[in-house]
Amino acid sequence: MGLLVEGVPLSWEQTKELAEYVHFHGIQQFINIYNRLKDRQRDVLKWGDEVEYMLLKFDHVEKKVHLLARSEFVLRDLKLLGEKQDPDHRMMWQPEFGRHMIEGMPGRPYGGTMADLNTVEANMRLRREEVLSVLQEDETVSSITVFPRFGCPGFTWPISEVPAANPDALSLFVTSNIVNTHPRFGTLRKNIKYRRGEKVAINVPIFRDKNTPSPFVELFSDEASSRAALPDHIYMDDMGFGMGSSCLQLTFQACSISEARYLYDQLAPLCPIMMALSAASPLYRGYVSDIDCRWSVIAASVDDRTREERGLEPLKNCKFRIHKSRYDSIDSYLSTFGEKYNDLELVKDEKLYEQLLQAGIDHLLAQHIAHLFIRDPLVIYSERIEMDDEQESDHFENIQSTNWQTMRFKPPPPNTTIGWRVEFRPTEVQLTDFENSAYVVFVVLLTRVILSYNLNFLIPLSKVDENLKSAQKRDAVRQSKFYFRKDIGTGGNPELSCCCPNVNNADSDNEEFTLMSIDTIINGKEGVFAGLIPIINSYLENMYVDVETRCSIFNYLRLIRKRASGELKTTSCWIRNFVAAHPDYKQDSVVSDHINYDLLIRCDRISRGLEDCPELFDKPINKSKLPTQPNGPKCL
Repeated sequence: MGLLVEGVPLSWEQTKELAEYVHFHGIQQFINIYNRLKDRQRDVLKWGDEVEYMLLKFDHVEKKVHLLARSEFVLRDLKLLGEKQDPDHRMMWQPEFGRHMIEGMPGRPYGGTMADLNTVEANMRLRREEVLSVLQEDETVSSITVFPRFGCPGFTWPISEVPAANPDALSLFVTSNIVNTHPRFGTLRKNIKYRRGEKVAINVPIFRDKNTPSPFVELFSDEASSRAALPDHIYMDDMGFGMGSSCLQLTFQACSISEARYLYDQLAPLCPIMMALSAASPLYRGYVSDIDCRWSVIAASVDDRTREERGLEPLKNCKFRIHKSRYDSIDSYLSTFGEKYNDLELVKDEKLYEQLLQAGIDHLLAQHIAHLFIRDPLVIYSERIEMDDEQESDHFENIQSTNWQTMRFKPPPPNTTIGWRVEFRPTEVQLTDFENSAYVVFVVLLTRVILSYNLNFLIPLSKVDENLKSAQKRDAVRQSKFYFRKDIGTGGNPELSCCCPNVNNADSDNEEFTLMSIDTIINGKEGVFAGLIPIINSYLENMYVDVETRCSIFNYLRLIRKRASGELKTTSCWIRNFVAAHPDYKQDSVVSDHINYDLLIRCDRISRGLEDCPELFDKPINKSKLPTQPNGPKCL
């Protein structure tokens, strides 16, 4: 969501002039936060999820579906609805980039008890029901990741046609009608283009079916797009194609800054694994693609690097050759134990790095912050330029919140009781509240296991980057292999001692990591790897878990286990199969209005619980069918 404050945004020329000012004061604001709170200890576990939803409008006569571009009115109605209820309202709503999007989260953070895990699904269900209560009969709220015909003619409601191309147009396919009315989002969209010096260029490989033209080449009305579009790729040219998609994110409060840094590092190698396991987005701009995840699309959609920064021209007017988009994987671990695995070239602002070191910040954290600050601010509000660096952090958050990486290290906001946090960002949103809860609970349990057993998942970051590329491939869960650490019981935090039984590789050798399947990583394989779910079950055996929560956890872990083994399909695989089997599909990689309509009708019915989908998830087992156990499930 980023830094949402009210105000008048400056033009790009004005913003550019203030970049160094924002950098200097942003660093000073971080230093002040660090010095004030670096010794803070014993914060309790609090955590929460963020689910991004899309608003849809069905035309049952024409058999079409539109993105409903009226989120500001829906959010207004939700706010009024919440105010009519008790002050302890159980959910919060926020705007997102698209006018067809809203973001829902629990009204208060979840806590550290096992029983909290059993409230997630009910809360998500209430969110969906609350949104539905303020929509019309032909409208719905959907937790799909990507709208399949985003960018096609008439894809929004109200319908807003794209004008004829001109040199100043932001997109051939998308108008400002799709962008949220909050000034942050429209300014981001414009300034990404202005800073880059041209429109963004997103090229996604086409899925080559029997009747797909060979080569697959699209002709466009402006020369710039024709040059940017690659043969055999689906071309897109706007921030909305990425930031207009939805995801599922988690934030955890750690007990201290050292624990937050440790957790940040340990979760980073798990990001590609969870991305592949949650794959849910194979369709783009009315075509079937050859990828299953949205990550590379978002990365390209907000890539504001100039040609010099992308290495296409020699550095002349720019400071840095920058290797990645603002939206990408992390480039450095933060803990001392992870330092030896920092094998990527880390571009950082040396001047700001020295400023951080002189303030007493260790070099690992200093280089992380100085790396974030190679980016320019994209949105500055005229009312929020001069401020008290001791009491406010807007300039720091300006840069921090526009570095959209797989993991985010989050300092406490000034003048709050919030502690040091980490945000887990790679998971694709699923169709149902049950599935989304399963992914949330699985990751939450992983964090507890990591901290309780002092596990070590670290591998070189270059291998994590390779994994991230593999995770986005078609059917990566079943077809791809991922670098993963074999001996995870060696201790990832020197301050803790490892107490986890049976997590080591039975046949350990000198290599710390090897290629594994998702099935092996999640479910384990004798002599190769213990498996994340068996380790979680070992943890649960030593915890008191009430029978209701134990039943829910059993069902959630069963879903994850079967998705990993291939017994159940990922959402992306299921969508591909639906399109391929549709009577209107001509095996030409085209997703027509009618196919899109039938697909989203089915998705809506599944999301609301009106229709089962045994290819995606099993029916939950109730508590009477669980084995009798006092502490936790042993049957997975």
